[in-house]
Amino acid sequence: MISNEKSRYTELGNFLKTRRNSIIPAQVGLPAGIRRRTPGLRREEIAQLAGIGLTWYTWLEQGRQINVSDQVLESLSKVLMLNAEERKHLFTLAMKPIPNENYRNAGQLNDTLQHVLDSLETSPAYIIDQRWNICGWNKSACQVFGDFSQINESERNVVYMMFCKNEYMELFDDWEFHAKGIIARFRVMCGINIDDPWITDFTNNLKEKSSDFNMWWSMYKIHSMSDIIKELSHPVVGKLVFEFNSFDVSDNPNLKMLIHTPVQGTGTIDKMKHLVNS
Repeated sequence: MISNEKSRYTELGNFLKTRRNSIIPAQVGLPAGIRRRTPGLRREEIAQLAGIGLTWYTWLEQGRQINVSDQVLESLSKVLMLNAEERKHLFTLAMKPIPNENYRNAGQLNDTLQHVLDSLETSPAYIIDQRWNICGWNKSACQVFGDFSQINESERNVVYMMFCKNEYMELFDDWEFHAKGIIARFRVMCGINIDDPWITDFTNNLKEKSSDFNMWWSMYKIHSMSDIIKELSHPVVGKLVFEFNSFDVSDNPNLKMLIHTPVQGTGTIDKMKHLVNS
């Protein structure tokens, strides 16, 4: 264990040093100077910008086994201009749990993610952020669940639609079962992001709009995602049966891809082909 910790701190020191050397002084508002012997910033400049002692920061780069607070790591993340993956790596090397980031609207998806969605021609699929807002979808999803592009962004939320959008609610043959399941899974997210003030505002709004949500939310049922079969009654093609699965997006921990795969032998694939090509 001691050897493993020493390796982690050595790696932490090397990581900090390489990131420090990659920053141009002008990027942080410092003059380039004429006597810089090494690329990037000096240790004393990083220490000053991060609001920590020079000796203490030097020990960090030297790989000494000292305790690092979350506050210091956050400060270093900002000064060193780390991206999300680099920030995660920094906390991992310091053997600290990664604190929840403030919500960032996922907004526009990159072309690769959208291409994945579009390639699932007969499988309705969409991407949600950590607040369960729907931020990306394919044509199949619009044909089954409604045109997401025509839904107000503030209402384009899986939980909101399950309790406040009649057209969406009426799709589910066993609406109560799925609605209770969504609440139980949504509570898991709320526990992870407990410091997000949006959660209180959102749930209070739903309590006012839906008596069912108000009643079931107070029961504190909790469970994570598991294999789910969704049976839907579509107004055009009738019964649709899907296997429902959720997948993390590898390069963005704030996003999940939700995919509805037609169940073999139910006629759902042919019905989906009809909807997509109509």
